[in-house]
Amino acid sequence: MKYVCDLDQPILTLDASAGRGYWTIRHAVEGVQIFGGIGSGKTSGSGRMLALKYLRAGFGGLVLTVKPDEKQSWIDYCQQTGRSGDLVILEPGGPHRFNFLRYESAKSSGGSSLTENLVDVLKTVIRAAEEKDAGKSDDAFWETALDMLMFNVIDLCQLAYGHVSVSDLYNIVQTIPKTIEDLKTDDEHGGTKHFHEAFERAKYQVNALAEEWFTGLSFAEQQRLQQEPEVEMALLDAVPQARLFKYIDQFFVENFIPLTDKTRSIIDFIFSGFLFRLLREPVYSLFCRYDQSTITPEDSLSGKIILLNLPVKVYHKVGRDCQILFKYLWQRAMEQRDPQKNERPVFLWADEAQNFMHEHDADFQATARSSRIATVYISQNLPNYYASMGGTKAEFKVKSFLGTLATKIFHANADIETNKYASELIGDALFEDRSESITVAQNFSQTHSRSLKLERVVRPEGFVRLKTGGPLNDFRVEGYLHRQGDSVFGNVNYVKMRFNQQYQPTDS
Repeated sequence: MKYVCDLDQPILTLDASAGRGYWTIRHAVEGVQIFGGIGSGKTSGSGRMLALKYLRAGFGGLVLTVKPDEKQSWIDYCQQTGRSGDLVILEPGGPHRFNFLRYESAKSSGGSSLTENLVDVLKTVIRAAEEKDAGKSDDAFWETALDMLMFNVIDLCQLAYGHVSVSDLYNIVQTIPKTIEDLKTDDEHGGTKHFHEAFERAKYQVNALAEEWFTGLSFAEQQRLQQEPEVEMALLDAVPQARLFKYIDQFFVENFIPLTDKTRSIIDFIFSGFLFRLLREPVYSLFCRYDQSTITPEDSLSGKIILLNLPVKVYHKVGRDCQILFKYLWQRAMEQRDPQKNERPVFLWADEAQNFMHEHDADFQATARSSRIATVYISQNLPNYYASMGGTKAEFKVKSFLGTLATKIFHANADIETNKYASELIGDALFEDRSESITVAQNFSQTHSRSLKLERVVRPEGFVRLKTGGPLNDFRVEGYLHRQGDSVFGNVNYVKMRFNQQYQPTDS
């Protein structure tokens, strides 16, 4: 049955007494950012309510995990909304797997586009996982050098074997000759075996294509090319694989191998270190080992809720990297769908979202609304984002990204910078300032005056005092919701709300 979407369908009631006091699917696909300190109720309050509302409305989605208990929380959410059959859990020991290389190969139209897509995906994950220090992440040399290495190794693997695998990529990178002399020596038992094997197989494939091309020419064309020096140029123009192999050869001989040991080792370790983590279990069986995938990002478009149960607190860096990889592929797939043919909204859910940020998030979020993607990011404070996005322009990157999330919910928080940001976002208003003076002297006098004063509607310290739920607060969590664009009611774009931690989907 086709999903029919009404973007103006209410999801939350902001103020029952106001005519425009509703928050709709249209607002949801414009993105949500939830801030709150430890124990503020951001996950159990507004986060839980939004999750249940999205599930009840029939959204598909992707859930990223940091804590081990998030899997059970989403199992409970799906049970409460009758969506248990739509929950798909990708986890070690489970029935599902996703081979991202085969997935990209199937979507790419040719060798060059496959290489371009794979480099884009791998680079995005690697850069997201880099240590952001001393401005190194903003150095164009390291980015360009890593790009060139990935492009040429993937192309070499594709030419040699006709496909790309993580194990082949890793073996080639690990055995690139250290010197030009080593490159000229076919060391069967030494440290360059895999590289030489791939290089020779690629050369054999190119030579076979060149021979096929040459024998297909007329006798006159063959005679002309044998007599003129343009034979190589003609070959490179006629056989794309030959031109590609020439560039691969030039890169390793003229650019990469002559690098100093220190520079080269840094580039080597960045790429091979990432590949090494993919080759270890349980990640290898989940993302690399099997040719056939039992789940793909597009499954969300049919209403599936894909949960990646590789919590960062358990699997650490490799769990984070794999979730960023799947997230980026999922984001690209969702952007490529045609909302006219498939109207179903989908959500991207990340609690402790700073763990999963990558360099394309701001660009993705800027167009997510037209693709009906409802992003929900939950984090404690702004400094968490600054630390994760790093580099010399961290604050500008974070503010730019947050500007693409149209709804923000602020719960109790002790972080000064986040509270200041929330206070400034809600803004100022004119308040009446009354004053009175009394003079007792020979002649008694009394004066009254009134003036308008511009002050913050909610001062930064006001967020510290918000209720955090639990039995002492009747399981009610307080928070300020700020909405970009149309006002909540009257002429204001914010409202102070209470979120019920015991809310049930059957409640009104």
